[in-house]
Parts: sequence; C-alpha cells; structure tokens
Amino acid sequence: MKLPVALTIAGSDSGGGAGIQADLKTFAALGVHGACAITAITAQNTVAVTDILELPVAMIRAQVRAVAEDLGVQAAKTGMLSSAAIIEAVAAAIEEHRIPNLVVDPVMVAKGGARLLREDAVAALLSRLLPLAAVLTPNLPETQVLLGRRVATLAERRDAARDLLRLGPRAVVIKGGHAEGEAVDIYWDGERWEELEALRVPTSNTHGSGCAFSAAIAAGLARGLEPLAAVREAKEFITGAIQFSIEVGRGHGPVNPMYRLGK
Repeated sequence: MKLPVALTIAGSDSGGGAGIQADLKTFAALGVHGACAITAITAQNTVAVTDILELPVAMIRAQVRAVAEDLGVQAAKTGMLSSAAIIEAVAAAIEEHRIPNLVVDPVMVAKGGARLLREDAVAALLSRLLPLAAVLTPNLPETQVLLGRRVATLAERRDAARDLLRLGPRAVVIKGGHAEGEAVDIYWDGERWEELEALRVPTSNTHGSGCAFSAAIAAGLARGLEPLAAVREAKEFITGAIQFSIEVGRGHGPVNPMYRLGK
C-alpha cells in the first residue's frame, strides 16, 4: 500500500497528548504515513510541563534530511520550535529539501501555562517561517502576540487574518477556541473568506487540540486536498476528537485523534 507522507517537526510530549504523539496519531487516522523530526523533548503530563530539553539544530536538520531524501514529503507541519536558532534551522531545511504544503502552528504556550516559544524567537517565526507556510493556524492569544494587539471579536479576527496573510502565508486560519460562544474559526486566503462553525464541546480535555488540528490540515494537503477543503476536514475531525476526548490524568486530558476507531 502506497501512502502519502506527512512530516511533523515538533516537540515530544511524554504524556502522549500533544506534540508529535498527537500529530502521528492524526496522520494515521487520516490515511497518511507520518514521519517526524523532534525539536525538543518535554517532561509533561496533563497538569504541567516540568522540563524541556532542546535538541541540537544539527540533529533536527539531520532528521528532516533523512525523511526527505528517502521517504519524500507531500506535506509538513511545525509545532514547538522553542528558539530562533531552531526556527532558522527548520526554515533552512524546508527550503533545502523543497518541502511543500507547510502548515505552521505557532505553538507558544502549553495548556498548563509553560512557555514553549522564547520571546526573542517570535521575530524569527515572523520573518523566516511564515513566508514558507501554505497555512498558518494561530489561536487568539497567538494571533495577539504575532500582531502585537488585542484580537477578540469576529471583526477583529477578520482584520487580523488580513494582516497575517500580508506576512507571507498563503492561507490563514484563526482558531476561535479561546473565544466565547460557538467555536468559530476564520479562514482567509486572499480570495475566499470562510467562517467555520462548530458547537463548543463542554469539556476541559482539549490538550493537543491545536496540534491535532494543524496535523489534520497537513494530512489533507498531503492527500491532495486544496487548503480550504483540508481546513474544513480538519475542523470536523478536531470537533470529533474533542467530543470523544480521553479521560486520563488530573488536569487537561488529551483529545482523541483515534476516536473513529471506537465508533
């Protein structure tokens, strides 16, 4: 069986709920072969991130090279990148290997509050990675950091999507999970507006939701979907993964990318 290959470039979550663990489950659930380049190892669970070890940039690039030169990559996504040096290495690797269909999830803060992107790395994210992105997927707090202003209402989110698109990505999805009411995501690619709505699931088990959402978009792109179709599929997928989230641990439990296996 020949499958498309999707690559996640992200951190490892020892609790199995987010990061490359969530990404690889999502890839498998959506019919693509998942490969990974680990950027950092975290000691974390549903309550907190207790330690972080960044991998050397040479090792990160070596992982990308090994996958790209043998397996080939139809789409990729980034998650936790931590530092400006790692962002630069990842951007250089994507350019060197001409990896298409990059989904950038600008991971900044863990569910438990730990900072996963240094403040001085935001400029590198803006200048090096966003121009390479097919789709950018910030949540509202991340959008505010990227633009340096308050973003809350639907009108403010539309303006933010326009401004983020000017920074280089070919499409932007501003996630509405941190807003009040229904979870409305704003999609903008310079030509098409889309408001993707879903009922808000009453649960605190949302650990890994952003990872799984961006991985689902990458999986769709790897299978040949257009960006808007991939985002629509990912929205439906993550809503189900949250609805059937996993009850484990004492904090924010993880979403369940494999939920369709139990239906």
